[in-house]
Amino acid sequence: QVQLVESGGGLVQAGGSLRLSCAASGRTMDTYGVGWFRQAPGKEREFVAAIRWRISSTYYSDSAKGRFAISRDIAKNTVYLQMNNLKPEDTAVYYCAAARRITTVQEEWDFWGKGTQVTVSS
Repeated sequence: QVQLVESGGGLVQAGGSLRLSCAASGRTMDTYGVGWFRQAPGKEREFVAAIRWRISSTYYSDSAKGRFAISRDIAKNTVYLQMNNLKPEDTAVYYCAAARRITTVQEEWDFWGKGTQVTVSS
């Protein structure tokens, strides 16, 4: 089992920044990818970004490209999502997930955190 705990959410004005953290435990993460998804009220959960733990290759949704950056700290077993130039439409609960194969399909991810709320005011 992989346990994932998100932190760093909050309220920010449009144009501001937040950095989310996802602390992983329970297994060596070398063979996993870690991703961020988000779910806004009344909407489906959507893929935001992902990173392969071992080689640090990254993947982004079109809405995240150019504004968000995903990274990982091996020593801390933590993945970060730096979010810049935030917009009201970025308001959602952000979830961290882990899986052996990176995909944009949420059903194919094996382990999930409980989420952290991000609210962007206009």
